[in-house]
Amino acid sequence: MSDLIRVERNEHITTVVLNRPDKLNALTKAMWRHLGEVIDALATDEQTRCVVVRGAGQKAFSPGNDISEFATERSNLEQARVYGAMMNRTFAAFRACSVPLVALINGICVGGGLEIAALCDLRICGDSSRFGVPIKRLGLVMAPTELQALVELVGRATALEILLEGRIYSAQEALSKGLVHRVVTDDQVETEAYATAGRIAAGAPLVARWHKRFIARLADPTPLTAAEIDEGYACYGTEDFQIGYRSFLNKTKPEFIGR
Repeated sequence: MSDLIRVERNEHITTVVLNRPDKLNALTKAMWRHLGEVIDALATDEQTRCVVVRGAGQKAFSPGNDISEFATERSNLEQARVYGAMMNRTFAAFRACSVPLVALINGICVGGGLEIAALCDLRICGDSSRFGVPIKRLGLVMAPTELQALVELVGRATALEILLEGRIYSAQEALSKGLVHRVVTDDQVETEAYATAGRIAAGAPLVARWHKRFIARLADPTPLTAAEIDEGYACYGTEDFQIGYRSFLNKTKPEFIGR
């Protein structure tokens, strides 16, 4: 199974590869489970400052679930509940991940593949990439827990358009709808995604994690507590703050240590 969810490390950037190119990186039940386990582990890995999520090859990020598996793993209500609970654990791992996540998107990114990309913090794709959620053709719904990231990303009206029509969108239309942050030529997707990851990894890692947590918290309308407000000043007590502001004054590149 480790071969189907591959983990590659390069200094402070870790790549998670959906590695099933012969099936366009369609996800099996076991792959969903292992993907969540990998993201959970990376969330507490102090050496990882950015995670790049991608599909193997150039044809697809992922088309979502492997439909051929449904006959044995998702053919009735009880199986669907078990399968859905396992997917929800993976979605929860993405949501809880304190490390910035960048989706590197080549080719097809539909259904469950789009759900995974939507849970990443940044999405970069090539100009031939394609997006959508055509599950109405299968008689399937996107459950509320699966819908959440899509609705947060594009809003209620656009999410309904995507689901009710079931169209496949070009990269430029996906950009206009807010599904992706950046569209580049196909031969520059990898370069741009890793340049983005590099810029993230070059920053103070604790700051990136704080920013993710603060923005997630602000989605909750409950007033901030005194402790939460005070946490906004915690960075001043870090070694990275000392490194950062002194490097700025000395006009040198900061080398952050994550403390």
